[in-house]
Amino acid sequence: MSFGVFRSAASVGRAAGMRGGAYGQLRFMSKLKEPKEPSIVTSEIPGPASKTVLKNLSQLQDTRAAVFAVDYSKCVGNYITDADGNMLLDMYCQIASIPVGYNNPRLLAAAKDPRMGTALANRPALGVFPSVEWAQMLEEAFMRVRPAGMDMVFTSAHGSDANEIAYKAAFMHYARKRRGMRAFSETELKSVMENKAPGAPDVAILSFSKGFHGRLFGSLSTTRSKALHKIDIPAFKWPRSPFPQLKYPLEKYAAENAQEEKRCLEELERVLRTNPIPVAAVIIEPVQSEGGDRHASAEFFRAVRSITSENDVLLIVDEVQTGCGATGTFWAHEQWKLESPPDMVTFSKKMQAAGFYHTREMVPDQPYRNFNTWLGDPPRALIASAIVSEVLEKNLVQNVSETGSYLLSHLRPLAVRYHRLVTNVRGNGTFLAFDCPSAELRTEFLELMRMEGVNMGGSGERAVRFRPMLTLSKSHVNIFLTRFESVLNKLYKKHWPQ
Repeated sequence: MSFGVFRSAASVGRAAGMRGGAYGQLRFMSKLKEPKEPSIVTSEIPGPASKTVLKNLSQLQDTRAAVFAVDYSKCVGNYITDADGNMLLDMYCQIASIPVGYNNPRLLAAAKDPRMGTALANRPALGVFPSVEWAQMLEEAFMRVRPAGMDMVFTSAHGSDANEIAYKAAFMHYARKRRGMRAFSETELKSVMENKAPGAPDVAILSFSKGFHGRLFGSLSTTRSKALHKIDIPAFKWPRSPFPQLKYPLEKYAAENAQEEKRCLEELERVLRTNPIPVAAVIIEPVQSEGGDRHASAEFFRAVRSITSENDVLLIVDEVQTGCGATGTFWAHEQWKLESPPDMVTFSKKMQAAGFYHTREMVPDQPYRNFNTWLGDPPRALIASAIVSEVLEKNLVQNVSETGSYLLSHLRPLAVRYHRLVTNVRGNGTFLAFDCPSAELRTEFLELMRMEGVNMGGSGERAVRFRPMLTLSKSHVNIFLTRFESVLNKLYKKHWPQ
């Protein structure tokens, strides 16, 4: 088969009239400027070039979920460029994973940092041979934005991995408290090699209905968002508790929502006290992002923390999607104003690195227990450091708060005007969402938005989610709103003609 459609970095550089190899291309990309507005040059998306790329790629990997092929050398700021040259305002951003814009100059500069070349050429087994700079990298990338109450950070590969390793920390902590100071017994050491108790005890992680915490074996057992994620995979018999299904607008349904949260909290208490398998930890998302952008009040989360503390159960806050500023605070759980902090906070996505923050009590009593070869990746830490510097120096969390308020102030009246298509507008910062009447209409909406030059995504059964960069501005919002209303009018004319 022919792969002529794939272009190397060098060929892209030659096409752009560059010289000097990879660094020349980085200089070129750092000078890219955002267009004034989106530009669509094909009659459909994916266009012919994207289709060719995906056809070739499909012989090597499953591409059935792919939307279009991207030319990342030509993406810039808030705009994503596909293989055909279409430039779309990106309000989805690699499933909420691009924080400060495509080809951000600071991140490109980080790619040229001498430490980057050394780290790429000599990937260390950090648990046994950490580099002389690793502590400084951890401080610059993670600890200067650590959540309140967190003492340490465990770096890992991705969000699922971060949650999975946090579960292990919870189980080890649970067992240590019950074992006390004694050594492992001979029975424990023998039984664990047969996957039996007491060495492999029946202990659980409790999660919430519609939650998503990853697709590895342990994390998948706590994922409750879609059956397709879980079908055919063996699972631990771990409990779940209901997560509130709030009604909107919040001010109209305050009493009903308070009662719904009370019901869910009572059920959480009941499950923790009566579940036949003891629960070591509860994991919860500040926003159930894959489950349909489901929210709860700060009072609800404070009550969850109180219940876990009263029942001697750890609390893990999954900030994989909500972390790094998207909700208007660097960590979404800051908005809960907890009296006592969580025991662990997991992160990934916009941090461009992964892991979990934790208290010192979560460190196992022996080395090599919570462990793997890499324990993170220095190149990702260098990129995370550049991201954090960009966020802090440019006050991007404040920008998110202001831009999000501006967007929300326009979405709400549009939801009244186009109430058959847009309902339940909700969210904080630019981490917003609304519901469509059906999954089919949502798909139609997203396809039309792409043809208008805006890339968006869905969540849950029928929600449309906003996951833009932290650099989204009011001018970008205005570009979005014009195209948003155009699509809403098209759908109204088609489905509800006057």
